[in-house]
Amino acid sequence: MDSLSPQPRLRDQFRAVIRVNHYSIRTEKSYWYWIRYFIRFNKLRHPLELGPAEVNAFLSWLATDRQVAAATQNLALNAIVFLYARVLEQPLGEIGDTVRVKRPPKLPVVLTHTEAMRIIERLAEPYHLMASLMYGAGLRVVETSRLRVKDLDFDRQIITVRDGKGGKDRTTLLPTSLLEPLRQRKQRIFTAWKAQDIFFAAPVSLPFALRRKYPAASRSLEWQWLFPSLNLCIDEDGNGVRHHRHVSSVQRAVKLAVRAAGIAKPAGCHTFRHTFATELLRRGSDIRTVQTLLGHADVRTTQIYTHVLGQGFAGVQSPLG
Repeated sequence: MDSLSPQPRLRDQFRAVIRVNHYSIRTEKSYWYWIRYFIRFNKLRHPLELGPAEVNAFLSWLATDRQVAAATQNLALNAIVFLYARVLEQPLGEIGDTVRVKRPPKLPVVLTHTEAMRIIERLAEPYHLMASLMYGAGLRVVETSRLRVKDLDFDRQIITVRDGKGGKDRTTLLPTSLLEPLRQRKQRIFTAWKAQDIFFAAPVSLPFALRRKYPAASRSLEWQWLFPSLNLCIDEDGNGVRHHRHVSSVQRAVKLAVRAAGIAKPAGCHTFRHTFATELLRRGSDIRTVQTLLGHADVRTTQIYTHVLGQGFAGVQSPLG
């Protein structure tokens, strides 16, 4: 009878494997996006019917027809390799020579300190505080949105970033100027939570199986979102839970503020993180310290900001002075 039982859908197989291996939800979504893209490219044939030749053709098509960035092509490859090696347990092996995207990395857009503050000043709460954290602590927009009450250490002035890019945890500095606004926000959350305000009647969303392991955590103060969503969403068990503020709303608010400030640069939320790094280097911070605060695995990633500042010229001056 067991041999006749239906096999789980590929989507369910993929989800089970990626969560057992503790990949982040963003990695899960991006991997599944490219796996689905690969399947659609091959006219909905099951991956077990495909092989290295089809993978090669798909990656080459992304480079030549879609003209994707090198990082995007690598992400698609990583997703497909994960599917075959970890989910289907049939590693691809050699896929041959694909057409690789060869585009030199571009310098990031950065703001001056004055420009960054002009944008932040035009934001209403909670976006004003969220943008201040992105600029003042070098946080990504998703890291800012996911902050919980327990992630703030006021005594040591440290912010703990959980499950950041690559599933890594790190700590970064908590700006002195944001101590009081954050204390006030935490106090407002505590007061309403203790008074059993209707806003806190629903539990907060928790990662993966944590809500089963620690069922009380979803209603505790420590696990409350610092920037909660105004509306509830439905979790995988069909229960109404409160999630964090969606990153798209933050991005939209920042874009409007950039326009209102008259900044003639293609700036967005991630620009605050770039500006954080360049400002630290401009003020004399050690590049290794900046690397740690940003959570970069390789210092070469951080070194791009020295080129933005022109610090890679070894003191050479123009003939015009």
